[in-house]
Amino acid sequence: MNRLTTSPFGMPRIVSAFVSRALLAAVVLSLPAQLRGADVLEGRASWQPFDASVMAQMLRKSLDDLAVAPAEMDAVTERFLSAIEKEDLDPLDAYVAITRDLVPVVEELVGQSEQSISIAAAKVDPNNPTYGALESLPKSMRMSVRTWLGRELVRARLYDEALPVIAEVEPTESIDPAATLFYRGVCYHALLMKKEALADLRRLLENDDDCPVRYARTANLMIADIKPLKEDTLDEISRIMTDVTRRLDLGRTDEDVKNQEQKIIDKLTKLIEKIEEQQQQQQQQQQQSSGGQGGGQGGQGAPMDDSRIAGASGSGDVDRREIEERDGWGNLPPAERQQALQQISRDLPTHYREAIEAYFRKLATDGS
Repeated sequence: MNRLTTSPFGMPRIVSAFVSRALLAAVVLSLPAQLRGADVLEGRASWQPFDASVMAQMLRKSLDDLAVAPAEMDAVTERFLSAIEKEDLDPLDAYVAITRDLVPVVEELVGQSEQSISIAAAKVDPNNPTYGALESLPKSMRMSVRTWLGRELVRARLYDEALPVIAEVEPTESIDPAATLFYRGVCYHALLMKKEALADLRRLLENDDDCPVRYARTANLMIADIKPLKEDTLDEISRIMTDVTRRLDLGRTDEDVKNQEQKIIDKLTKLIEKIEEQQQQQQQQQQQSSGGQGGGQGGQGAPMDDSRIAGASGSGDVDRREIEERDGWGNLPPAERQQALQQISRDLPTHYREAIEAYFRKLATDGS
């Protein structure tokens, strides 16, 4: 009869291995939810969604840190659960609606956002007195409120204001990790921050089965859209034009808009110069090829020196274009403006052409 080998403790090795695995599982399960959501086990997503009961526990813990009375904590927690489970309210909306009555800084942010969302965003600036009160909140509450405010700013297309609000939020500390990753990814995508956008959107899709379907589908589309983006291409220029149009739609005419417009001019000039250089090289190659064929046929002519430009006696220097700050942009007569737009966008894909034409039309109608 075969005998089971035993461990040094006198336990059959197969039983010992089973017990070790069971102990490991027990240790992992005993960790806080936030830590269990990290890469504790290989292949596991770096975040996990929280159900209503866990969200309520996180809220209760924050209220306890703020020294809220136990009876009031019970009532607030029950109201929060009821808002999510019975009224089907969005967790972040329910969270700020519940906490604004108890926490002055949350009331200030939410109340200000109802009047002007951009002014509410300014209160999160480190130079604003409200910033200190926000940073003094328990971490989970602070991250959840920042996620909510960042989401509202992204929905209003205020991506520049949203980024400082939501950039440093740790998703696993917010009651809605998926919302943190999604709206921050949208913000990065809109501002053409490719590396950061891909990082957040891919992290969101680590758990695509458990995040809202609209988040997962949109994240996949944004990844496919921004992944091939390269600097100094028509694609990038078109996107910057779209961003300038967004800023103008929001009534922005500040230094950031001017910088973006100058960036468009610089990149277009660089692209045009590159195309001109390629055309000159092609002409040189064609002329050299023609000269070589003539010499072979009649014994006349010799290959041209590489240091000379075929068919030219000058130095080859090109006068740089002097583009005054917005002089004449969109102010050409209608016929000439249309002709210029057609020449610029003639060989471009439809969506690039539409973006360029919309950009110049916006400059013309705004007079800026």
